[in-house]
Amino acid sequence: MPLKDVLVHFDGGKRAAVRLDAAINLARANDAHLTGIYVRPPIDIPPYIRAEISTEVLSAQDSRAKQAAKEARQLFSEKTEGAGISSEWKSFKGDPIEILNVHARYCDVAVVGQRNPDGDEAPAVGGMPDRLILGVGRPILVIPYAGKFPVMGKRIMIAWDASRLATRAVSDAMPFLSAAKKVTVLAVNPVDARKGHGKVPGADMCRHLERHGINAEAKQVYGDDMDIGSMLLSRAADMGIDLFVMGAYGHARWRELVLGGVTRHMLQHMTMPILMTH
Repeated sequence: MPLKDVLVHFDGGKRAAVRLDAAINLARANDAHLTGIYVRPPIDIPPYIRAEISTEVLSAQDSRAKQAAKEARQLFSEKTEGAGISSEWKSFKGDPIEILNVHARYCDVAVVGQRNPDGDEAPAVGGMPDRLILGVGRPILVIPYAGKFPVMGKRIMIAWDASRLATRAVSDAMPFLSAAKKVTVLAVNPVDARKGHGKVPGADMCRHLERHGINAEAKQVYGDDMDIGSMLLSRAADMGIDLFVMGAYGHARWRELVLGGVTRHMLQHMTMPILMTH
């Protein structure tokens, strides 16, 4: 199924323009509709402190937040005008992840940004993109906080471990894989054929993709001198990969959603866009 509905998230950070460029290119290439969504989080001030703050200060903060939303909408309008795509803008006030979880369910892919530990995103967006990936049920395209990505999806790498999550990621990525020039199915330290790898790890998935007209090649990498996430990123960089596809692992621990080690490593150290599903 082709991409026909793309959503891009604005958070008021400086990287919003790069993220929007990637989303526009994606929508244009697929003749898809683009929705820009901006969520203005409530001012997070503890009640005991709020009582000490004057109404003038609170009003000034609210005015700055409204101005940021206005500038985001203007940027969206300027970049989408004349881009040759249909588009719309949505703006809300509330918890960003709760609102995005609802609206992203009505798109084919949501484009969001990698968390920048030194960035200028609003504090309430601190759970991005982790909580969105684990909760929305749609593929999430994460754009790194450094670099520009005028070409995306020509050379794709799939992190393959023959698991349910990896299978789901491949299925969700089919619109991207079908348009790619080259797809590499990479298995890291595959050891047990009984778990679905077969005699040649990745070969069965490559045959499946080739039946869909996708040029795919199986590769394996072995090593114990670095963690799996580092091996994946190192091999992707060596091969000039411009889009990485993987399933995101997470589980509930008390009340906190905790991402698996490989997923967390990739989200922290990614150097190319990553399509993740859960």
